[in-house]
Amino acid sequence: MVSIKKVVIIGPESTGKSSLCAQLAAHYKTTWVEEYAREFLLTNGKEYTYEDLLFIAQKQVVLEETELENFSSVFRAAESRGLLAPVFIDTDMYVMKTWCEFVFKKCHPWILNQVAERKYDLYLLCNVDVPWVKDILREYPDLDTRKKLYHHYKDAMVNQPVPWVEISGSYEQRLSIAVKAVDNLLAG
Repeated sequence: MVSIKKVVIIGPESTGKSSLCAQLAAHYKTTWVEEYAREFLLTNGKEYTYEDLLFIAQKQVVLEETELENFSSVFRAAESRGLLAPVFIDTDMYVMKTWCEFVFKKCHPWILNQVAERKYDLYLLCNVDVPWVKDILREYPDLDTRKKLYHHYKDAMVNQPVPWVEISGSYEQRLSIAVKAVDNLLAG
């Protein structure tokens, strides 16, 4: 049976998460799950409510589950070879938890339950050591706020059981660090 290895890329905004997901998916000839929040905000505007974050989180889970099911069916033909197949996920419930707590000082119980229930194989935590890139959806261009958010994510990683690797340096170094981490995961 094909063993799907789920790799989540997290970190503050404008740290190259989506680009890294796309690069890793291309490198491993696989797929990646996009961040639903971008679609929601592009459709509904940059302002969002506490309840919107719950809706976004629920849609993110549906998007992830749908992509994983599609991915599994593609790789069923390779089951006899015992392949390990990575899937890259741009955002998970730790991101939703962080945004709820950072913006609204509280978090939906549903999101907290998902943090506890959903299982992943590796986290790649993107640091804020790359320049902030202006985007119509981004909220926090100042480095101090980005560092605070990074430390929220790092605290989450330190206090959970899944292996994680910090991704930092130039964009080329980030890809290299990520590939090495994923190769180590796949080597078992």
